[in-house]
Amino acid sequence: MKSLDEPDVIAALPGFQYFPPQLAASKSDSTLTTPNTAISATIDMKKGASQAAGVPQFSLRDYTSFFFAGALCCTITHGAMTPIDVVKTRIQVDPAYARHSMFSGARLVIANDGAKALLTGFGPTAVGYFVQGGTKFAGYEVCKKKAVELVGSQEAATKYRTAIYLGSASIAEFFADILLTPLEATRIRLVSQRGQIPYAIGQFTVNELCHELAFRSMSLETRHNLTPAKKFTIQLGSGIIAGFAAAILSHPADTLLSQINKGHGPTGSMLHRLHVLSRETGGRGLFAGLGPRMIMTAGLVSGQFLLYGAIKEGGHLLGSAQ
Repeated sequence: MKSLDEPDVIAALPGFQYFPPQLAASKSDSTLTTPNTAISATIDMKKGASQAAGVPQFSLRDYTSFFFAGALCCTITHGAMTPIDVVKTRIQVDPAYARHSMFSGARLVIANDGAKALLTGFGPTAVGYFVQGGTKFAGYEVCKKKAVELVGSQEAATKYRTAIYLGSASIAEFFADILLTPLEATRIRLVSQRGQIPYAIGQFTVNELCHELAFRSMSLETRHNLTPAKKFTIQLGSGIIAGFAAAILSHPADTLLSQINKGHGPTGSMLHRLHVLSRETGGRGLFAGLGPRMIMTAGLVSGQFLLYGAIKEGGHLLGSAQ
């Protein structure tokens, strides 16, 4: 395994994706390497790898690990957030809940339908997000690696890193959501991609940029010697900010989709229904329930990155021991 100080090493940002190197602010610190293996791990460069381009060569076992880490983290977090999602959806589509907060809305759901109503859809959510989460996280790893290979050099990958994040997140989310959707509802979900893709952009891109900002303000020595508590704080803070961004970017489309799935709006094509509903709902209405959804999404995104990193790190250590 290469040293963290070697310039051709690509470090994995807090446990989920590798990061184009040479993003430090000064020439003397030319490689952005996140701290030690509790938060990131250098990647072994196998024989035949293009070290000039700094691209790691992942095996099938690696991608399987990425898939199951993503699948587990999304299943756990989305399953745990089911009660918040139930309340959020009621606020969006039921006039009786329109003026309620998340907490008062939850009390109203329990009063009207019983506590079990807060777990409506838990089973399909857990199963669906197992497939969607695995595909999204593993797909992001695949797309990002391919993009770095296509640009051809570390310098180009660094220069166009934001475009790489955006494109990789969009492609991974697009195909992951198709797998999430039952076949009979594929048409509706495909239209909703305009909301899910901004969600993925906020989730992955903002998380990447938050980590870059945090580590860029530190010296190389400080980054290599962060305490577990500080590493956790960086991961958690970045995930929360990314969750807020994902919620804000995708909320209007989420509101419209919730209304359509409840049968609201005129008949006709999906685009016509979306157009009419958006006009009737208005700008303020499109962001109804944003507060609860920001809380839910911040928990989802930060929890996913923390779990994904922990699962991958555990798999990495287990593989090393074997």
